[in-house]
Amino acid sequence: MSNNLLKGKRGIIFGALDSNSIAWITAERVFEEGGTFVLTNAPVAMRMGQINELAEKTNSTVIPADATSLEDLENLITKSIEVLGGKLDFVLHSIGMSVNVRKGKLYTDQNYDWTHKGLDVSAMSFHKVMQTLYKNDAMNEWGSIVALSYMAAQRVFPDYNDMADNKAFLESVARSFGYFFGKDKKVRVNTISQSPTPTTAGKGVKGFDGFIKYAHKMSPLGNATAMDCANYTITLFSDLTKRVTLQNLYNDGGFSNMGVSDEIMNIIDNN
Repeated sequence: MSNNLLKGKRGIIFGALDSNSIAWITAERVFEEGGTFVLTNAPVAMRMGQINELAEKTNSTVIPADATSLEDLENLITKSIEVLGGKLDFVLHSIGMSVNVRKGKLYTDQNYDWTHKGLDVSAMSFHKVMQTLYKNDAMNEWGSIVALSYMAAQRVFPDYNDMADNKAFLESVARSFGYFFGKDKKVRVNTISQSPTPTTAGKGVKGFDGFIKYAHKMSPLGNATAMDCANYTITLFSDLTKRVTLQNLYNDGGFSNMGVSDEIMNIIDNN
């Protein structure tokens, strides 16, 4: 159901890989709410996914860009403004990657070259995106920038590995850059801390299926789905949240405030 919350708004969506991606589902919802956008991802990720299918479905343009490359980002933002016919109202950063996780390296035995690569892709890229937007004055006043995070930025989830550090860095960048974007440009910057969600990237984390079940039993409302996250993002892109900024917003069914649940205690008591 559309409420035209984003009618007339323009933006960029980073990270749509396939129909399991939160960015993909968010793009579909933005389109339904009347927004227009450019889709972007790294060339190597685009070869693995079906981004052109999404572009056709949402009448959007695809502009490849490595989010760790300032040159690529300059090109992306310049071309996006040309294609969309004006400055931007929203940006979604939905990018995360850990080579250490992919290669099965423990947190206590990291390959630091891989660690640096993951930090650049998952977190430093958010600073690079915002710096490029800021310097080019590419955002309209009351625009909204959102990045996707996870609660491992605050609490220990051993198998989430160095991605936990990446998310902590990401959230700090959102607050620090968000101050300047708000003060100088009247642009909002927030992160959404989402429930564990069975995306292509999420499934690469050891024990992920078990943790989804655990989180669901711990959360009074159950896990938030990818669609829930997309809908939450729509509200942050809309004019309904014009003074929400510098926040890390939990979209997790209540998990982040739970100590223990009856369901978990029943399992423990019966073992």
